[in-house]
Amino acid sequence: MFKRNGKMGRRDLFKTSAGIMGGALLSREAAAEQSVPGNVNANSTPSALKITDMRVIVLRGVPFTSPIIRIDTNQGVYGLGEVRDGASATYALFLKSRLLNENPLNITYLFDKVKQFGFHGRQAGGVVAVEEALWDIAGKVYNVPIYQMLGGKFRDRIRIYADTDESDDPKVFAQRLKARKEEKGITWLKMDVGINLVSKIPGTLTGPSELTAWERRALPHPFVAQEVTEKGIEKLSEFVQAAREAVGMEIPLSMDHLGHLGVNSIIRLGKAYEKFNLSWMEDVIPWQYTDMLAHITAESPTPILTGEDIYLKEGFINLCEKHAVSKIHPDISTSGGILETHKIGERAMELGVPMAMHYAGSPVGAIASVHCAAATANFLACENHAMEVPFWGDLVDGIEKPIINKGWIKVPDKPGLGITLNEEEVKKHLMPGTGYFEPTPQWDHERSGDWLWSYIQAEKSGQRG
Repeated sequence: MFKRNGKMGRRDLFKTSAGIMGGALLSREAAAEQSVPGNVNANSTPSALKITDMRVIVLRGVPFTSPIIRIDTNQGVYGLGEVRDGASATYALFLKSRLLNENPLNITYLFDKVKQFGFHGRQAGGVVAVEEALWDIAGKVYNVPIYQMLGGKFRDRIRIYADTDESDDPKVFAQRLKARKEEKGITWLKMDVGINLVSKIPGTLTGPSELTAWERRALPHPFVAQEVTEKGIEKLSEFVQAAREAVGMEIPLSMDHLGHLGVNSIIRLGKAYEKFNLSWMEDVIPWQYTDMLAHITAESPTPILTGEDIYLKEGFINLCEKHAVSKIHPDISTSGGILETHKIGERAMELGVPMAMHYAGSPVGAIASVHCAAATANFLACENHAMEVPFWGDLVDGIEKPIINKGWIKVPDKPGLGITLNEEEVKKHLMPGTGYFEPTPQWDHERSGDWLWSYIQAEKSGQRG
């Protein structure tokens, strides 16, 4: 390489420089390759990921109607999310045009962009389905389960509590609850015990006769003017006593669907049920009546719980700060999704309030709830309504079966939600007249002025919004 006189020739200099530069480039490429986390999906380039489509299926009988969305990307990675039971898939499809060409990994940004289209109750279902699907995509791209992106897990399995609807005979009711415990291994039970069980017995209820459908179902509880009598309380207590005797005092036992009653009747029931040591009475009046709930909670020795219809964390925080309930009960499909529910749980814990979770849909939303519950310290138990749905666990693959094993769901460790749909089984349970993730181009260009406040456009337009 060097000349005899010790000096380097011009041609040799170029060769040496090229070699040095080439080696440097190779070293830089090698270093860059090593700097990429080994757990990142090699088939995905996160910064270039774009949403290309949203499609839906609608399942029935799982145990209710459950729309499932699929968000597709330009790199073949997709995410699944579930609209709340009984809600319309339109709540999600309406959001499609606002998501196309966005990077699905910007979860908080996209949630902030679409959360204005959700509301309390089932109207939140579309926003939440999108949020769940985005987390599913993110987990697959970075090759980690969703709970890991929330900070890790507190538990390896999630306790399930089973709801049990009413039976007219207290003995039959009690045996059904006992079977939940002994045959299915459930370690937390919930029962429906409402005033309709005693309404045909003279002297059990006081209230106006011949209520309209609106008054019976939709009018808020305090405005129906129904009160339960002492005889009514005695008759209802027979159901609760039979249930307690059948399952024992050791297992947590909760109560739902009391019926439309006034505040004083609820307090009297709470005192009558004290000896049965119930875990909670649920949704005794609409959650918006914070002061009334606080009064009931202060007077009733039986704990009060609510939350399945509340959208976003602010409503929960208000209840917890005022200690208006003993426990909160978000439904992930209403409360705002995985991260929002996790935030709700964290703030509730700071304020001394435990969190159970409501859920009554397919395995997609159930597993989304599992990831959230695993990562949330003050979690108690998550509801499941599918004990009598034999095909429920067959709708998905990739997870340990049975999904609900002796009252528990094992937290998946696979990327994202950790599940895939069993296409063959899913197609057996589609709503009549609907297809399997058919194209939805009619929703690609939905547009409206979605600004939440007035703004000034660029000066050249001379227009104001």
